[in-house]
Amino acid sequence: MGATEQRTMTLNMGPQHPSTHGVLRLILELDGEIVVKVTPELGYLHRAIGKIAEGLRYEQFVPYTDRLDYLAASINNLGYVQGVEKLMEIEAPARARYLRVLFCELSRIESHLIWLGTHILDLGATTPLFYCFRERETIRDLFEEVCGARMTHAYFRIGGVRQDIPTGFLQKVREFYRTFPSRLAQYETLITNNPIFLRRARGVGAISAEKAVAYGLSGPSLRGSGVEWDLRKAEPYAAYGDLDFEVPTGANGDVYDRYLVRIEEMKQSLRLVEQAAENLPEGAVKADAPQFIRPPREEVHRNMQAMIRYFYITMHGGSPPPGEVYSAVEGSKGEVAFYLVSDGTPKPARVDIRGPSFVNLSALNEMSKGQYVADLVAIMGSIDIVLGEVDR
Repeated sequence: MGATEQRTMTLNMGPQHPSTHGVLRLILELDGEIVVKVTPELGYLHRAIGKIAEGLRYEQFVPYTDRLDYLAASINNLGYVQGVEKLMEIEAPARARYLRVLFCELSRIESHLIWLGTHILDLGATTPLFYCFRERETIRDLFEEVCGARMTHAYFRIGGVRQDIPTGFLQKVREFYRTFPSRLAQYETLITNNPIFLRRARGVGAISAEKAVAYGLSGPSLRGSGVEWDLRKAEPYAAYGDLDFEVPTGANGDVYDRYLVRIEEMKQSLRLVEQAAENLPEGAVKADAPQFIRPPREEVHRNMQAMIRYFYITMHGGSPPPGEVYSAVEGSKGEVAFYLVSDGTPKPARVDIRGPSFVNLSALNEMSKGQYVADLVAIMGSIDIVLGEVDR
């Protein structure tokens, strides 16, 4: 009698599926209910945003960065404006740097709240979602008071921020960081030791530190595997070098550890919000930057050769030539970076964007092999992707 024939089934999950968190299509190869292979199919939201940037003046592109990770818009703003500031050798005033930290950390908390509520909703619990939206709306009230927008803020400017904070704003921030710890405790009471959540999260979707690094993971998806890497600590920018905070890590690299890391990150972000608010310097909020940006000229071909040359130079200890810059910040999902090339005109010659959701999604197959289809929903939710950043 010959060997038993093993056949697999191909099944589409998405792109119209509530647990794919946007227009993502997953091509699943299944052996019964066991995942054999997962192939993400992208492009349903692609807008060629890097090419759009190359047709706009430097200062005009700032609002477009909001539309990448629209759940943490301020962090994307910061990565881009810092890149242009490097090109122009502009330093933002101290008050602006502290305000940038304040807004970015509020954005990080907001992003993690949306992740937490939707992640637990994917696993069948509805109550935490309403709790998370309660605090998320408080944060958006703060954003709206300063810049008039609740979601896509475009508050940061090349050289600082658009305008100073209004009277009474810091008092409202203080009220938030005094009440939020008790709200965070409510989430943990509902979730952390919940036996159903433990069964759905512990030992599920594990990835080792070595493989996480090999896949280029960053953010909580990397730190959940025990790799203590955070750009705010490793390569401080804005006012992070002046502030005290810790970098939480996991041990097992599973869904549960990625949950614990984000819970602890919200606590650390709250520490940063408090320090930035209580130590906010006086003074200007914007440097004396030109109204129309025209960075130094660098003769380059408008293709990948410029990027390859940049990485070759920096890997060998050199400095990039004038007109090229790589600006990276620690986003809520991982490393958000902008590679900019100037040809001396008011428009960039080359803009390339590193979206952490795109890179982190590449490890979904590695995390999912051998797991149940139902576990795939938990695993993908634990990566915390946003499709605006995946497709760009």
